[in-house]
Amino acid sequence: MKSINLPEESPGYVRDNFLEYPMTPPMPDGSVVEIADGLLWLRMPMPMALDHINLYLVEDDDGWFIIDTGLNTAKTRELWPTVVERHCNGKPIKGVICTHFHYDHSSLSSWLMQTFNVPLYMTYGEFYTLKSMSSGIANLGSEQQLDFYHRTGIPRDQVDVIFDKCRKDPFIKYSPPSFIRIREGEVLTIGRRRWQIIIGEGHSPEHACLYCEEDRLLLAGDQLLPEISSNILVSEMEPQAQPLTNWFHSLEKLKSLHVETLVLPAHGPVFRQMHLRVQQLIEHHVDTLDSIREFTLQETEFNAYQAMKFMFKRSLSPIETMMALGETLAHLNWLESNGDLMCQRSNDSGINTYLSTTITKKGRIKQ
Repeated sequence: MKSINLPEESPGYVRDNFLEYPMTPPMPDGSVVEIADGLLWLRMPMPMALDHINLYLVEDDDGWFIIDTGLNTAKTRELWPTVVERHCNGKPIKGVICTHFHYDHSSLSSWLMQTFNVPLYMTYGEFYTLKSMSSGIANLGSEQQLDFYHRTGIPRDQVDVIFDKCRKDPFIKYSPPSFIRIREGEVLTIGRRRWQIIIGEGHSPEHACLYCEEDRLLLAGDQLLPEISSNILVSEMEPQAQPLTNWFHSLEKLKSLHVETLVLPAHGPVFRQMHLRVQQLIEHHVDTLDSIREFTLQETEFNAYQAMKFMFKRSLSPIETMMALGETLAHLNWLESNGDLMCQRSNDSGINTYLSTTITKKGRIKQ
């Protein structure tokens, strides 16, 4: 076995908080950085706070595979032909691989499929979640959704604003017509490299990472990011889901990979020390769970919206509120399943309320 060795004096080499960033990122203008022979890193701009997405090109004997798509914007559609013309050495695009359904990773898939006359590779859970999300926009505000949000305690006027913003979202409507399914444990041989499919959960249903054991390379998507933590949320489709449990299990799975693996994430710089980053992400959520436990000791009872306001003290946009509420529910569901909380789902208000199952300052008795 071997690794892709990059000397510390390489341009852009940085150590920050013990993670290692061996390369300077490309500009989001059609430029690329060569990670290794036949593996290119590029960036596409995004018109939002998270202003870029990392995409990758993997060379096969007779063409290239695109890893994730970028947003369906005029700028991204303009840049893709430029990237192919400049950097693919006259070889065609052979296929598109989407790590998961979120639209910065998938909303341009149909356009790329049509433009280059190629198939899409995706997991079953991600493809059909994408189809469901894109078609479900017409049914926003259904009785089921209204009941879900009412049970969290969030005011109805805020729910209406969230739905309105979602209806106006310019990217959620795009979904591809067909796909070739990829599964856990399968191996994609592209050029001389064998890429094992590793499925992660928590951030999305069946997020596909691609791991080349021989060269110690991980195309990680959003499953392992160096600077931010991926959103882990509960939605109305599965209100008692356990995405945080699935997230912990998926992170532990990544810890089984070689310690010298070079991680190629969807956002932020390419980095090493993945085991350290996995532990940082685990500790982030453990700290959040501890913080909520402390909150429960101060309240006789509370609802999910009140817990969200405790967790996220800054001002939030409507979409950020939706994501923050979903993340709060993920932590509350974990605490309930762990026996730290009891949820009362049957009461006159129709709002789910939570009680600590430990003795508190207010004299509650452990259940």
